[in-house]
Formats: sequence, C-alpha cells, structure tokens
Amino acid sequence: MQVKKYLLKCLHRLQKGPGYTYKELLVWYCDNTNTHGPKRIICEGPKKQAMWLLLTLLFASLVLWQWGVFIQTYLSWEVSVSLSVGFKAMDFPAVTICNASPFRYSKVKHLLKDLDELMEAVLERIVASEPSHANDSVALNFAIWNHTPLVLIDEQNPGHPVVLDLFADSHNDNSSAPGRICNAPGCKVAMRLATNVFSQVPTEELAAMGYAGEQLILACLFGAEPCSHRNFTSLFHPDYGNCYTFNWGVTEKALPSANPGVEFGLKLILDIGQEDYVPFLTSTAGARLLLHEQRSYPFVKDEGIYAMSGTETSIGVLVDKLERKGEPYSNCTVNGSDVPVHNLYSDQNTTYSIQACIRSCFQDHMIQNCSCGHYLYPLPQGARRCNDKDFPDWVYCYSELRGSLEQRESCIEMCKESCNDTQYKMTISMADWPSEASEDWIFHVLSQERDQSTNITVSRKGVVKLNIYFQEFNYRTIEESAAYNVVWLLSNLGGQFGFWMGGSVLCLIEFAEIIIDFVWITIIKLVAFGKGLRQKRAQARYSGPPPTVAELVEAHTNFTFQPDTGDHGPEPRAYADGQILPIPGTPPPNYDSLRLRPLDIIESDSDGDAI
Repeated sequence: MQVKKYLLKCLHRLQKGPGYTYKELLVWYCDNTNTHGPKRIICEGPKKQAMWLLLTLLFASLVLWQWGVFIQTYLSWEVSVSLSVGFKAMDFPAVTICNASPFRYSKVKHLLKDLDELMEAVLERIVASEPSHANDSVALNFAIWNHTPLVLIDEQNPGHPVVLDLFADSHNDNSSAPGRICNAPGCKVAMRLATNVFSQVPTEELAAMGYAGEQLILACLFGAEPCSHRNFTSLFHPDYGNCYTFNWGVTEKALPSANPGVEFGLKLILDIGQEDYVPFLTSTAGARLLLHEQRSYPFVKDEGIYAMSGTETSIGVLVDKLERKGEPYSNCTVNGSDVPVHNLYSDQNTTYSIQACIRSCFQDHMIQNCSCGHYLYPLPQGARRCNDKDFPDWVYCYSELRGSLEQRESCIEMCKESCNDTQYKMTISMADWPSEASEDWIFHVLSQERDQSTNITVSRKGVVKLNIYFQEFNYRTIEESAAYNVVWLLSNLGGQFGFWMGGSVLCLIEFAEIIIDFVWITIIKLVAFGKGLRQKRAQARYSGPPPTVAELVEAHTNFTFQPDTGDHGPEPRAYADGQILPIPGTPPPNYDSLRLRPLDIIESDSDGDAI
C-alpha cells in the first residue's frame, strides 16, 4: 500500500512538472556545497567568477586524471612478495626411492633375447673399422628390427645427410648405401622412439619383474624407531619400475619430525642389485630418490637425484613454502578443479600439480591424434597403449606431436600453477661407505638380516646408504600479497580530491544528489513534452472545437432499433465546415460527478506540492 501511494505521488509530480530549472538547481548547488571552488563562482564578481570557474574546471580535470591513473593501477592486480622466517615442528617430507634399473635382467631376459642379439650385432658394426660378416652365420630375428629402427646417420656433408641401415647388406637390398660403415666424427647413431616391448605386458607382471621392496630396502630407521619395507607404499614408475614412498600420507597420517639433525631423520640402507641390471636398457647404476609433499605424485625422473652405490649420502633439508595469490592476481589453482584437463594421476589419490596436468594434457592429445596412449603416462579409461603391432604409425605421430609448438602452448595455457607449494632445498654430501676396515662385518650383518646367511651376499657396488634429515626447523615462507588494495585506492582517491578541490566524501554525495536532481528534472520535462505532443495530435483531428458527448450520442442513437447499416440508420449530421463526425459506437455516459474516487488519490492532491 505504501509503495502504491509513493508511485501515485511520483505520478502527480510528473503531471505537475518540475519545480525549478536547471539554472536554479546549479546556483543552489554552488551556493550550498562544501567544495571551495563552486562557492567562489557565485559570490565573486564577474572577473573573479571567470577565474574561479577556470581554476575549478582545471583542478577537477586534474582530479579525474589522477583518479583514472590510480584506478588503472589498482586494476593491474600487481602483487608484492614478502619473505618471512618461522620456526615450528614440521611434518617429515615424503621420500620416494627407486632403483636406476626398472627390471631385473633374470626376470625379463626371455622378453629381450632377440633384442639383445640384435644390439650386440649393432654395436659390433658401429665400432668396427671395416665391414665384418662375423655374425652372418648367427640366426638373427630381423622381424624385431622393424620395431627397433636403429640407424646410422652420416653427417660429414651437412647439406646431404645419409641415413644408413646397419643391417642393409644382411636383409635389406634397398638401402641407399648397403654395407657402408661410417666411423668418422660426422657420424652418429640415432634410435627413433619405438615400441617398448614392455608396453604390451600388464602392469602387474611388470611389477613382478622389478625389484621387490624386501630386496631393495635392507635396513630402515626413522628417528629412534625401526622401520622396514612395510612402511613404504609401492608405486610402479614406467622409467624406474618399482618405486617405494615413505610417509606419503595417502592412506596414513604424515609423520612429524621430533627435532632437526641426523639422529632424528630417516636412515636407509639399499641394495640396488647391480649385477642383475639389464645390459642395453640401463647404463646408470645407483638409487634415484625424491623428496616431495605428502599426497603429491613423485616425478622422480624430472625432479629426483641419484645416490651412488658404495657411498653414504647425507641430505640436509630446508623448507620453502610458496603461497601465491589467486584470481585475479595470478592464474593459479587451489586444487585443480577449475583446470579443463582431467588429471590422470588423480586415480592414485594424489593432489594436483602442474607437472601432472601437463603430462595428462599431452596424453589426451596423444590419444586424440595417434589413437593410443604413450607408455610413460597413465591411461584414461578405455584407451590402449601404443605398440607397433596394433598402431604401426604411432612413432611418427608421437614425434610430430612432441615437437609441436602449438601442442605445448595449448597445454601450458590450460594448466595452472598450484597456489600453495612446498619446496625442499637439499644440501648433499657423500663419503665412501663402508670403509675398507669395516666392510667385512657390515656386509656379514646385512647378509644375515636379509638372507639369514653366514656368507656375504651383498657387495660394495650394490649398497647405498642414505641419511635424510631436517637441518633446522626454521622455514621460509614466500608469500604474495596485493600490491594495491582497496584501502590504498580509497586513500589516494581521497587525498587527490582533498588536495586539489578541498573536498571529502560528503562533497561527492552532494554531487551525486545534484546529478539525481538533473536526471529527475529531465524525466519530468520529457514526460511533459510527450503529453503536450499527444494533445496537439488530438486537436489536429478537428478544424473546430471537438464535439461533446451529448452530440455524439444524439447523432448515433437508433430510435427504431433498426440494424446499424448505411441504408436504414439516420445520416450522421455534418459538423462545421462539412466534416463528418467519427462513429465511436455507443459510449457509456461520462458523468464525472457520480464517479467515486479512492481516498488516497484525494489525499495525494492535497499534499502534491510537498513532493
């Protein structure tokens, strides 16, 4: 009811018209505002009025220009970086260890028999100074050669490199240079990426061919508490086979570190079993390890470090925590839910990382373009791994996709950095272990614990000792904060307005008030203009005064109840100047004196002047 009454008052105000003009409103504002300049425009004489008008416009322009600069700076969303140092007890990092050799040669020898024979023949031809046919009598399986395209490239003439098939004289008569051996410095061996024989083997079988946890981990001690391979979470890595993660935090609570120092860290003794390495698959001996956050996937190949066999490697850890500002200050994500790439590593209950996103994105492109997934990355549901048997052209497709700048840019654009990240800075030192004086009894103890044997079953070239610990409990926090916040913006806007115009927030409210009054006067004038225009159009229909209602009724009354046609009805009487009156039908009587009016309308007429 109150809303209706207010609307009726507004309607009466529109019908009544504006109470004052634009000039009167402007004079009132200049005379009553708290801003200094407009007052002087009204109070001073003509010359000073012009001077103060010019100064007011000049300083108002300066204020608007400065406001624009400050608002643009605020909307640039710049950040400032602060470094703080804290001290507290921290959770021990997750530690992932892998063997440099993914498989035990004794377990996979039956899969690599033909490939080993071919590799031996290839190496003989590469190092031979003259063509040799010593292996011609050996029955080689050249069918596998199509799946391992090893070639020799002669680049002695850079403008015309020659690709040589190492077995051209044995099984391929179409070679460009059959039987030719290149041993000059301009020659190099190139193996294009081919199907890994292990890509067709199920993951469960591959894990059984790798190094078991009880074989890799000889001894374990965390602080003063003993541990074993059962305290590690097994993970199959395509490059390193079976990897084991300590304190991963996926299924168990993260372990805290009681104090900094070697005695309170993680101590491990590993046996990498170097004597069972795959000859042509692994050329590096040692253990690969990585320190990372709990529940994050360990990208050991890209971020890990090696620990040499026959040494004791001590790793002191310092913690850096990075906290980035989210939107709109940076393009980072909290948990990856706003990233348009399905995280293929999330199946292992791991958190989001930009490395996981980029690899998942590449695997998606691989499946879309090559119809199969790469062996090194997880597979989405329903996809198949690439192999030369089912997808003979996948190597070329993979090479093109790997070198595509468009593919890399699209993945980088879609993937986002994590807003919160923890980095572990390592200080590494090494020493020979065990010493010559103590290796005998140490190897006896290790052999007894692992194999229950009195004979020594471990050797210096297979054992690795690791000490991982916090150097100190001090941690650094690198935090991004907004360089320009709302308080900064309001302070600068108010400072500029007060300095150049002597105004405040109340002055801005006064200015907003006069703007509203200007708009209201304009609306009233437009309504009045439209009303007057309609009245002029209505008067233009008649050359004289318009007919009354009584005249219209008398002219069109049917006294004999005849049909209302042109033949029986009375002729409409002509109006002045021969004009024919319009035929409105039979309108109802228009007796204003008998019409009841609502009480609120009558009241509004009485107080309409107060609007």
